[in-house]
Amino acid sequence: MYKVFMNDKPILLTDSSIVNEDLICVNFNELSFEGLKSLLCLENCMGIQMFCQDLTRDWELFQTNFKVIEAAGGKVFNKDKEVLFIYRFGKWDLPKGHVENAESYPDAALREVQEECGIDGLVLQHPLETTYHVFEFKGETRLKVTYWYQMTTESNSVLIPQEEEGITAVAFKDKEEVKEALSNTYENIKLLF
Repeated sequence: MYKVFMNDKPILLTDSSIVNEDLICVNFNELSFEGLKSLLCLENCMGIQMFCQDLTRDWELFQTNFKVIEAAGGKVFNKDKEVLFIYRFGKWDLPKGHVENAESYPDAALREVQEECGIDGLVLQHPLETTYHVFEFKGETRLKVTYWYQMTTESNSVLIPQEEEGITAVAFKDKEEVKEALSNTYENIKLLF
């Protein structure tokens, strides 16, 4: 199954016959991309479940509707088990960014976390769930595929937000603060918690 978020509403591509009653259910071959976007705009639409005959093939076809952008980022824990967040565009988020040419996903994740937060001493632990979300940029519909990694750090260095990337704050958050941050974040970020 693939779960893609568009306007913070899920689009599930699945080959399972189990119906999610909260979502509008359609067959993959019976709905155009424009039709999909129209359904997502309906006020009562909580999301869409698309049934696929061949999930691999249909996922490849689905991606042809977008310019696909690859990104990588991290869910970083400090020695107090607090999680590192960035604040950008009025929402709490996890640090992430574009994968550069010939760069591995783990290397990109480490570099982006360091650049966006001014943090050092990062140790890569293991991969997390890959997330997908659709956004508009310069009149183009894009699909961002983000490869996430759990990381740790024992660094006590002062965190420095990368302001040129629109980041206005960087902070480690404890359990209660994480709950508060998750009330003002994106749905794909919630998947990582």
